[in-house]
Amino acid sequence: MLDKDGYRPNVGIILLNDRGEVFWGKRVRQHSWQFPQGGIKYGESPQQAMFRELYEEVGLASQHVRVVARTREWLRYDVPEQWIRRDLRGNYRGQKQIWFLLRLTGRDSDVCLRRSEKPEFDAWRWHEYWVPLESVIEFKRDVYQQALLELSRFVVRDTRRGMRARDCGGAALAQAAELNGAAGLQHN
Repeated sequence: MLDKDGYRPNVGIILLNDRGEVFWGKRVRQHSWQFPQGGIKYGESPQQAMFRELYEEVGLASQHVRVVARTREWLRYDVPEQWIRRDLRGNYRGQKQIWFLLRLTGRDSDVCLRRSEKPEFDAWRWHEYWVPLESVIEFKRDVYQQALLELSRFVVRDTRRGMRARDCGGAALAQAAELNGAAGLQHN
């Protein structure tokens, strides 16, 4: 499913633990690390897609996380032509993503990379919030930086424990409450 400009709707997930570190997944049989992400299926909302992808790629269900925030707008990246399948060339340009910042409320042992038939990751680790972008495939780096920067205002630095999701006030708190209230209704 592509939009009129040739972008595939997608979601990205930044998952924080209680130390403010982010989940970093290693792509199967590659030495590239990334955040969980995936396409939005026809009829799905971005939040429904996020919970589906979180379960498929990381093995976590909605009860294992709390939604802290999401990006306001779509963030886009173009995929280099040599990475585009032949049957999509000419129409497909890249992906547009809504990014979600989640807080792990479960345990590390709840993570399971083998929930789907075709796992995305074969290893994972916790990493400081400002991940090294040089370990991200080049054409995704700007979107990662934009997402991390926009969502960083919902993360506070604690000198004893690193970064952590903060208790937000005002509009941010209302947005998070709305997202969390809908979580149970929208996730299978």
